[in-house]
Amino acid sequence: MVGNRAVVRGQEPITLPTDSEPEPDVAIAQGQRDDYLSNHPYPNNIRLVIEVSNSTLEYDRTVKLSLYAENQIQNYWIVNLAANQLERYSQPYQDTQGNFGYRLREIALPNETVTLPNFPDLSLDLNCVFPGS
Repeated sequence: MVGNRAVVRGQEPITLPTDSEPEPDVAIAQGQRDDYLSNHPYPNNIRLVIEVSNSTLEYDRTVKLSLYAENQIQNYWIVNLAANQLERYSQPYQDTQGNFGYRLREIALPNETVTLPNFPDLSLDLNCVFPGS
């Protein structure tokens, strides 16, 4: 969908300043594939991180969500296979107790279409993600 406007990476590491290199199911990074031959994308390169979750849902909603928010990943999506819905998180923040999370959580249902963050002209029909729901 993004063509040559970004790089879609599947289960490849992203480098976080917290000395972590998670391997999200999908990450959309700015630039071209050649930009990441000698290094992995950093948070400021990431446009969207997507985790596909069923058995890992709780982990993706807690540990990974906090890790991505702490590292200022602006847009984090969870494809929730258990509930056949898309969870969209944005606006990372830190609360007064030092916990990291996202201010906004939106749920999109299988019969809806969503716009990709940073690509206002690109939309995803969730009927294609959750067929037969």
